[in-house]
Amino acid sequence: PKPQNAITVAVSSRALFDLVEERRIYEEQGVEKYVEYQQNNENVTLKPGPAFYFVKALEHVNARLLELYPDDEERFDIVLMTNNHAQVGVRLINSINHYGLTIERFCMTGGESPIGYLTAYLTNLYLSADSEKVQEAIEAGIASATMFTANKEVAYSDTQLRVAFDGDAVIFSDESEQIVKEHGLDRFFEHEQLNENKPLAQGPLKGFLEDLGKLQKKFYAKNERLNCPIRTYLVTARSAASSGARVLKTLRSWGLEIDEALFLAGAPKGPILVKIRPHIFFDDQMFHIEGAQKLGTIAAHVPYGVAQKYRKS
Repeated sequence: PKPQNAITVAVSSRALFDLVEERRIYEEQGVEKYVEYQQNNENVTLKPGPAFYFVKALEHVNARLLELYPDDEERFDIVLMTNNHAQVGVRLINSINHYGLTIERFCMTGGESPIGYLTAYLTNLYLSADSEKVQEAIEAGIASATMFTANKEVAYSDTQLRVAFDGDAVIFSDESEQIVKEHGLDRFFEHEQLNENKPLAQGPLKGFLEDLGKLQKKFYAKNERLNCPIRTYLVTARSAASSGARVLKTLRSWGLEIDEALFLAGAPKGPILVKIRPHIFFDDQMFHIEGAQKLGTIAAHVPYGVAQKYRKS
C-alpha cells in the first residue's frame, strides 16, 4: 500500500528477531566483527524476537482485509527500521523469507539513528529494543514502545490480533497519574469524580487504538463483527466505581470502542494478561512490564508521563 493509505508499523531488527548473541559480539568485539559474523551466518535463520508474533498477527489481519476489500490499501504496512549496516541485510531478508513474512520496506541506516526516517515513512507505531531510540521517537510525537521478551513461552492466537493497553499515560495523558503521584489516591478519586464528564487528553497510543478501531469497522461493515480478527483490551489499575466512568466516557467522546475493559483496582496485571494472551501489552510503568514478562506476556514499555520521572529518581 502507499504510505499515505497504510497503517505503518516500523519494527527494529532486534524487536523482530532474537539478536542477543549478535548484540554481544557487537558490544564486545566491535562493528567489523559483528558485520563479519552476520555475513558468515547469513543462511542461518534468526529466531523470533519479541515483536515477531505481533507482526505475524498484523499480517493475518491484512490477509483477511484483502479477502474482503481486494482493492483497498487501508491495511498494515510493516517496515524494518534498523540502524544495522546494509551488509547485514541479506541475513535479515533470508530470515523474513524463511518465515513467510511480507516486509518489503527496509530502512538500514548504518549506525545512524533511524528516528528521522520514521516521520518520512508516516509511521503510526514504532517498536524497538533500544529504549533511547524509543524515547527519542516519543519526544518526536511518534507512538513508540520498547519491546521486552516474555520469560515463558506461550501460544498466541493465529486467527486474532490481540492488543492490550494500559490507560493513563498510554491511551490517555498522564494528568490523572500526576495527581496520584503528587497527592495520593484519595485526591485522585475525588478529582476523577469531579471531572467525570470532562474527557481526558490523549496519550501517545491513542492514535494506534484509533487505527485498530478503523480496521475493525471495516470488518463490521461486512457483517464480520463476531469473526473480527482484531480484539482490543484496556487493562488498567484504576478502580471501576471510583474512577472508571471518566475513562469510558472519554473513549465514547472520541468515538472509540474497546472490546474488553478490565479495571483491576491496583491488583497485579500479570494473571489477567495470561488469560488474554495478547500479542503485545503496552504500559508506561516498568513494574507492570516486569510482572507481565514473568508470566509469559510480551510487553512494550511506553516511556511517557510522570511515572518516568519517578522511575529515574
